[in-house]
Amino acid sequence: MVIAMAGIGVRLNQIFEKNTLVADLIGFGYSAVVTVAPMFLVIGNIVLMGESLELAKVSYAPRQLMSCTILYMFIFSLLTTAPFSSVLSRYMSDVIFEERYEDILPCFYIGLFLNVILSSLLGIPFCIYEVLVGKVGVLYVFTGFCGYMACVLVFYSLKYLQICKDYKKITIFFFVGMASSYVVSLLLVHLCSVPVTDAMLVSITGGFLLIACEEIAMIKRYFKNNSGRYKPVLKYFKKFWMLVLTDIFYTVGLFSHNFVFWTTGIQMIVADTFICAPSYDMASCLAMFTNISSTVILISRLEMHFREKYKGYSEAVIGGRAVDIRNAQKRMFRQLAAELMNLVRIQFIISICIFLICVVMLPQYGFSGLVMQIYPCLAAGYFILFLMYSAIIFLHYYNDLAGALITSIVFVVVTLGVSLYAVDLSETWYGIGVVAGSLLAWGVAYYRLRWVERHLDEHIFCRGMLIDYGSGDKLSSKVYDVREEKRKERTVEQ
Repeated sequence: MVIAMAGIGVRLNQIFEKNTLVADLIGFGYSAVVTVAPMFLVIGNIVLMGESLELAKVSYAPRQLMSCTILYMFIFSLLTTAPFSSVLSRYMSDVIFEERYEDILPCFYIGLFLNVILSSLLGIPFCIYEVLVGKVGVLYVFTGFCGYMACVLVFYSLKYLQICKDYKKITIFFFVGMASSYVVSLLLVHLCSVPVTDAMLVSITGGFLLIACEEIAMIKRYFKNNSGRYKPVLKYFKKFWMLVLTDIFYTVGLFSHNFVFWTTGIQMIVADTFICAPSYDMASCLAMFTNISSTVILISRLEMHFREKYKGYSEAVIGGRAVDIRNAQKRMFRQLAAELMNLVRIQFIISICIFLICVVMLPQYGFSGLVMQIYPCLAAGYFILFLMYSAIIFLHYYNDLAGALITSIVFVVVTLGVSLYAVDLSETWYGIGVVAGSLLAWGVAYYRLRWVERHLDEHIFCRGMLIDYGSGDKLSSKVYDVREEKRKERTVEQ
């Protein structure tokens, strides 16, 4: 992660060093482009497509079937790519540090193979159930499955594109894919007389397939050599199993509260197959957008300020004096505390402003009733959630895998448990599970960061091994035999 995001920091420093208001706006815009712009392009394309094709005039059943299909495509593609993200990023970081670039393609292929297998094992049974029980057309189901696999390819390939540090091309890929999707949907409806919902699903699937092809082509362009070493990649899953579980628990925690309310009275069942809770899901989406700027702020400040202190400490450890190491360590943790506090202050102001705009403006556009009753509590929960995730990132910086894993476990368990309890509360408190889970997990992550600060010397200097681990017969614990030595001495004398 540190290596992959280094390119952002260089560019941001070049922008912000001018110290002008225009430069600050440009820097914030650049950060948004390289972090959250692809997501807004996808959402904007779906909204624009729906307005242009007059989706609101389509009958209720096919419209909800299409919406649920797209919802499931995104959620479960994120869930199935989660186990591979951090561990493969760790492997690639080590490979780049050792300048073994020919090992990146084996990492890409083996991870892609595992990801496709896992995604298929979950997707194919569901599609069969959708055809047999939901009586949905085979062609429609197959299109949805292709869209689901296309999302898997897109989300999986993104981590490799970060290595190339050409973030503008990533945004361009999404723009080209979504623009093509929009044009194709218009052609299918107006020239081929395809039903609106079918045209939207086909065009969105095609758009994501185009993005996936662009991403894979770019990866093949940057990394042309293939060493054929696949076993070391698999060994990383065993060695860094905590990273795998951390990603799984965190991603499940993001959607666990939604899954709980999918089983309550506000649920909606479509085609006897898809289950969702439109009011709660929409409130969750609004809450996420209210606090999504924290991602931009965190990456910007990490690369502009914290990374230099982290790099200074690393260089002091390699060749500095003890006093230099101590001073660099103090500066680094002071900067870490400052970045966390600045993130809280800035994001709090932004979230309050967006929250007030949503409360005042959204009811005029049809967002009212249950959605706006659930939204405030979820907005507070997602505010803390993004702060908690920033602490997990700092734990990864210090290789505290156990701390990150404990944090994610606390997050998913508390969020799930309190959400189950909140089902019986009033609608205003439906989002209390996210608040409680994020808050307790944030406390655990903060405690672990303080623990790392107190034990950093042990963590850095006492984790090495003189003898590598291996397999085979256990060596004898006997190191010296007095009788045997005396016998040897008598033999020599004779």
